[in-house]
Amino acid sequence: MDQTTKQGVINELISLLTQGNAHVTFEEACAGLTPAQWNQPVPEASHTIWQVVEHLRIAQWDILEFSRGVGHVSPDWPSGYWPATTATANEATWQHTHHQIQADRQRFIGLLHHPATDLLAPIPHGDGQTMLREAMLIADHNAYHTGEIVLLRRLLRAWK
Repeated sequence: MDQTTKQGVINELISLLTQGNAHVTFEEACAGLTPAQWNQPVPEASHTIWQVVEHLRIAQWDILEFSRGVGHVSPDWPSGYWPATTATANEATWQHTHHQIQADRQRFIGLLHHPATDLLAPIPHGDGQTMLREAMLIADHNAYHTGEIVLLRRLLRAWK
């Protein structure tokens, strides 16, 4: 892939990772929530908003660390990717988690920009994954759970 094409693909991936495009952004989905709302169980839902946000952080971190290099050990599935069903967050934890999601997203974008990154080459320590696939996996997973956050907010009557 020539440099112009690579940069065009990277720009599209960054848009996919950071912009809402066809839906609200993660930041918009979480804006204005109170601790009572993000910790509130919703009937028939498996997780609170906080637990979904924490899951999103863990999964994105795992994909980032896998993409960065050899030696990363992923958490056990599914227990290592979800907080306990009774887990709650205070303001400091909520803010720290949001900061970590944004920081890890920027670190992943940095990997995309690295001159040695070949978006289509298999990641050497993987089993066929590419950086293109990992970027789309983060975007797809985050979009899914962003929609889930909006749905939980609607069920809590805490959405526009």
